[in-house]
Amino acid sequence: MGAVRRKRQLTRKGSLMPEFLHRADGSRLAYARRTGKGPGIVWLGGLRSDMEGTKALALDAWAQREGRAFVRFDYFAHGQSEGDWRAARVGLWREDALQVIDALTEGPQILVGSSMGAWTALLAALARPERVAGLVLIAPAPDFTEKLMWEGFPDEVRAAILTQGEWAQPSEYGDPLIITRGLIEEARQWLLMDTEIGFEGPVRILQGMADIDVPWQHAMALAGKLTSGDVSVHVSKSGDHRLSTPADLEKLVSSVEALCRAVESIG
Repeated sequence: MGAVRRKRQLTRKGSLMPEFLHRADGSRLAYARRTGKGPGIVWLGGLRSDMEGTKALALDAWAQREGRAFVRFDYFAHGQSEGDWRAARVGLWREDALQVIDALTEGPQILVGSSMGAWTALLAALARPERVAGLVLIAPAPDFTEKLMWEGFPDEVRAAILTQGEWAQPSEYGDPLIITRGLIEEARQWLLMDTEIGFEGPVRILQGMADIDVPWQHAMALAGKLTSGDVSVHVSKSGDHRLSTPADLEKLVSSVEALCRAVESIG
């Protein structure tokens, strides 16, 4: 499960300094953790995001106020974690999530996944059904490598990935996104949207209709694939992919808080 650096440090502003787990390959996985009451919360960020993002920090501040256990982390090749981006794979990010759950949490957990993090959260929930009590999914992008990338790429982009091994996709969020053949092909073993998704716990989905990265129809399709009978979708007509306005953050926190109460009432 990896060695855990036990000592916790605080910055002057009170936010947690990163600690590190060690992967099987010896590289380091950065995380920040608050101890507290359960059910605990695990934050799973999006592609090329990190644990210092707006939504992650909003939940961290709420968890601190409420005395709630909370963990956020950076995937392989993200943020303060180590790793070569060109070696990044969905399976590695799944392993990161499972290592965090196994090594850093106790008891039932609510996984909060944003964009790609929703895919990771679903994969983790399927692998640890006894540990995952509920899901909050923000602009969920399961199968994005296939459904939102590969299937929409023009022939020349597909050819570049297949023959050259990668393609640099322009991004409005900063540097181009290097999409490798290895990422696309390895992800196919983790696809979820072509069949039922066997998670039975409560699921809350937050989606913006103005999201140009993950269409709202993708979120609705996911809701239909989940076998749980307790799935609800909140759609913001003006919401974009980030869903990070004050109103969006308030909705996120209230959704997580309500799910905590629901899990507590069951337990």
